[in-house]
Amino acid sequence: MASRSACVIVASTSAAAGTAQDTTGPRIAAWLAERGFTVTGPVVVADGQPVRRAVEAALAAGADLILSTGGTGVSPDDQTPEMIQPLLEVELPGIIEAIRRRGEAATAMSIITRGVAGFAGNTLLATLPGSTGGVKDGLAVLDPIWEHLLNQRTGQQGHGKRS
Repeated sequence: MASRSACVIVASTSAAAGTAQDTTGPRIAAWLAERGFTVTGPVVVADGQPVRRAVEAALAAGADLILSTGGTGVSPDDQTPEMIQPLLEVELPGIIEAIRRRGEAATAMSIITRGVAGFAGNTLLATLPGSTGGVKDGLAVLDPIWEHLLNQRTGQQGHGKRS
């Protein structure tokens, strides 16, 4: 199988300005590399339109998987879902529901994430929360399904089907 590519996008106005350190992007990039992806990023951008531009650039570059972190809360500048949802041709709300459920065991705050997941063409996108715990939960949810989703979307024989 050909090598797959992934892009990590960090939505954080403070990290983009250099006033805060991003800790979630490197964690996601390491997780992807461990699974054999050629990884671009973490690309750190301010909240809002810069997120959309970064996702569009990753799509244009042919990324198979794009994971973002941050911008899924309720602060006025948390706009990641609004930037990414219009790009999705097929939505997968169950992924975000599972991330919320998984996180709720640790904190009730997990239920306020407004993330989105789905496909833009054959590219799988998922928006993870900006917290380290939210990223851990998101990666745990994605781990058993990402390969099946990518294979199924491109018409390759998937695995993990129930009989």
